[in-house]
Amino acid sequence: MIRIAIQAKGRLNEQSIELLRESGVSVDENRRKFLTRSESFPLEVLYLRDDDIPQAVSMGAADLGIVGLNEVAEKGFAVDVVLKLGFGGCRVSLAVPKSVDYSDPRWFEGRRVATSYPRILKEYFAREGVTAEIHEIAGSVEIAPAVGMADAIFDIVSSGGTLVSNGLVEVEKVLHSEAVLIARPGLEPEKQALLEQLKFRVGAALESRGMKYLLMNLPTASVERAIDILPAMRSPTVMPLAQEGWCSLHSVVRQEDLWNKIEALKAIGAEGILVLALEKIIK
Repeated sequence: MIRIAIQAKGRLNEQSIELLRESGVSVDENRRKFLTRSESFPLEVLYLRDDDIPQAVSMGAADLGIVGLNEVAEKGFAVDVVLKLGFGGCRVSLAVPKSVDYSDPRWFEGRRVATSYPRILKEYFAREGVTAEIHEIAGSVEIAPAVGMADAIFDIVSSGGTLVSNGLVEVEKVLHSEAVLIARPGLEPEKQALLEQLKFRVGAALESRGMKYLLMNLPTASVERAIDILPAMRSPTVMPLAQEGWCSLHSVVRQEDLWNKIEALKAIGAEGILVLALEKIIK
């Protein structure tokens, strides 16, 4: 049995549960339970605050965790980042009032900066050779300049809308973050084997996202050009049709490339193109 800690509520909780489900790990989603067990995989799920997850994994209360890379960097606990998960993307940035004439990081010299991420900010200022007053506050960091608590802020930025609504502008992107799978260093062999099994499943689930399966009829003379157009894990599948001079071609494409690929394929004679949802890619 292996234990994974995930965020107790919020968007990262929902995305983590969905990823586990796609990986064949069913989880009881009863939020009243702080610890629950999967019925389809030897795994327990521990629900915690996101900023408690790195510590829980480091001290062995959980073997694994799904948490933002920003929390891993800020807390500084000894954990291994096993896999980047591609969701929960954001950045941790410095922002100043839009009225400020900002040029470079030297602007922060001697100024007060409010943040919930003092460790990351201290390391950044040390790299830049800047000495500033770092004031740690919890929540509503973006209002600090307006009420006179700070000259600037260092906080999570997603769309930037919150900054704009508070008269701030992002000036330095210090850390790009996303959800990551972390592990306790030195897992026992049995738990390491379960981690490898889970990584395999999660990797397949992530690889399958945003992919479509294409089937089409194609003149045999156009196969080489079609292969140039279509990506594939090794090469597209080509099978002859009963009608001489024609074949059936199968391949996988990313959703964002779908229509450009279809238009290019039609231009070389492809017909009867089918676009199917893709459940899993196993490499």
